[in-house]
Amino acid sequence: MNRFLICTILVAASAAAFASPQASDTRRDIDKVNGGITAEAGRAYGDLGTVNGGIQLDRGASADEVETVNGGITAGDEVSASEVSTVNGGIRFGRDGRISGNLETVNGGVFADRGTRVGGDVSTVNGAIGLVGTTVDGRIETVNGDVTVGADSRVALGIRIEKPKGNFGLNFGKHKTPRVVIGPNAVVEGPMVFEREVKLYVHASARIGSVNGATPVRYDGATPPKD
Repeated sequence: MNRFLICTILVAASAAAFASPQASDTRRDIDKVNGGITAEAGRAYGDLGTVNGGIQLDRGASADEVETVNGGITAGDEVSASEVSTVNGGIRFGRDGRISGNLETVNGGVFADRGTRVGGDVSTVNGAIGLVGTTVDGRIETVNGDVTVGADSRVALGIRIEKPKGNFGLNFGKHKTPRVVIGPNAVVEGPMVFEREVKLYVHASARIGSVNGATPVRYDGATPPKD
């Protein structure tokens, strides 16, 4: 065999053997119109997007933007992402999640389990928001949903519940009164602003800032009073 050819083969083999991990672990995007997406455990992705389908992120997966229109988003433990959003569907994160931006939906609930940190806001229009041992560096926003800032959670910039509006800013129909619970050892540092009637329950061990539009009802037990 030609000496030049042998040297070329050896150099190529050596380069493949010592290639950096980044070269083979490129964060690829996944973009669909119809169908769900599954991010495999421990793998890193770019943007994940679909129109009609849910998105599942298995334990330890990471991604940039995660978004769908018609479908829910479910993440296991130790999942990280930059932005997470859907229109018609709920969002659920397991323990120790890391979201650098917002968690948002329009028609669906949002839940985050212990150890999770959200760098932006948590918001929905029609759906409940529940946190357990979770830190939100932004604020919580909703219109028609219940809010539970559960045990050991912290919300830095407060809670805002807007007045329901129909088309052209007009109100239609009868709306359920949202129930807002600030649980044991929870902290809401920013103002709580309620543009509509709510039922506000605050645990004796919780710390809150100013309240506008509601009168807090204190409770001492593990669960708030029933309406």
